[in-house]
Amino acid sequence: MSGAVSHEEALALILHEAAPFAVEHRSLAEATGLVLAEDVVAGADLPPFDNSAMDGFALVADGGSLPAGTEFEVAGSQVAGDEASHARGAGAWEIMTGARMPGGLDSVVPVERVEVLARDGDGRARRIRLTADVQPGDNVRLRGQDVERGTTVLTAGRPVDAAAVMVLASLGVDQVAVRRRPRVAVLNTGRELVDDPRRSLSSGEIRNSNGPFLAARVDAAGAELVLRETVTDEPADFLAALGRARAAGADVVLSTGAVSMGRHDFVPDALRGIGADIRFHKVDIRPGRPLLFARLAGGQLYFGLPGNPASAAVGLRFFAEAALRAFTGLAPERPLWMPLAAPWQKRAALRFHLKARVELADGVVRARVLHGQESFKVQPLIDANAWIVVPAATMAFAAGDMVEVYAPGHAEGLKFEEVAR
Repeated sequence: MSGAVSHEEALALILHEAAPFAVEHRSLAEATGLVLAEDVVAGADLPPFDNSAMDGFALVADGGSLPAGTEFEVAGSQVAGDEASHARGAGAWEIMTGARMPGGLDSVVPVERVEVLARDGDGRARRIRLTADVQPGDNVRLRGQDVERGTTVLTAGRPVDAAAVMVLASLGVDQVAVRRRPRVAVLNTGRELVDDPRRSLSSGEIRNSNGPFLAARVDAAGAELVLRETVTDEPADFLAALGRARAAGADVVLSTGAVSMGRHDFVPDALRGIGADIRFHKVDIRPGRPLLFARLAGGQLYFGLPGNPASAAVGLRFFAEAALRAFTGLAPERPLWMPLAAPWQKRAALRFHLKARVELADGVVRARVLHGQESFKVQPLIDANAWIVVPAATMAFAAGDMVEVYAPGHAEGLKFEEVAR
């Protein structure tokens, strides 16, 4: 495909190639952090039986209030883990939190709301008096009150987080259907790049910041980094590294640099030489317009990111991460909408991805475009806690205009701090 494509066209081409992975069944420990591929239906009630919500005494109210001052003989006791028992008569049963309610009893009075009138030789209560009224059902957790058997508790497309694990473990689920993590390789091109932070720079050399940044972002995106290499601008070196990425099992290869239109931007021709299908090369966005997307002959997806740090960050965040989501069965990402904190305008009719800071001031959340939007600047990424995305057609924005806002990564929640006005 020649010429620049729109963001929408690029995303459609990416998602067309990023079919969800095959379904696997994993234990809860192995599934944590993965995405459910199938709904989970409760095979049991939760709680599995009526039980006490308090340490206290189980009583029978039988539809009517038990007034303060009523006295009861203590006829039995029930602790957590005891088997089912049945109360006979109108006496009270000492009971602990989580213990199964004896049959025939329907309410619990906490220990704080009784006066013990008599104890046996072991110090156990034998007669009590209520110091507060007790209503039917007080402090009793009913069977199925949390989850009813047969209900869908988790739906496909939901990440298996700690809360999901708690519910699944409570229901006795030992395995769930999930899709594995995508495997990603990162290749940084450029003979000017230096990986060793202890080595002094020669004239014309720079530190490789894209490699460590992309490796960290790949992990935050829920993917597995299987290879990271820095290669020269020689096509043979690049293709050898690409072969190692494929041998490492990468589903996605990210490269930085050598995708623009300069004399030394060799990546497009190198990919064509090994039979890659380049689906687009250039997107009407800023930063990161020279973005390249291809499918390799082995089926892997290839994202050629520009070398400038902000351009590489945008290419990963808004294009490669869309593929990572699709592989795992997550639905396409949706933005939040927030008012703009201050006026802003642009000089090109492109879709802009802006380093931004979301702030809470005077009870209102606003999104602020940060200074330093040039694609070579890395310092603003430290201050940024979000991205603002503005459409190509709108050139100027007033304070208070609603804009699209995204978290730093697709798998992350938006975090912000209150600021003084």
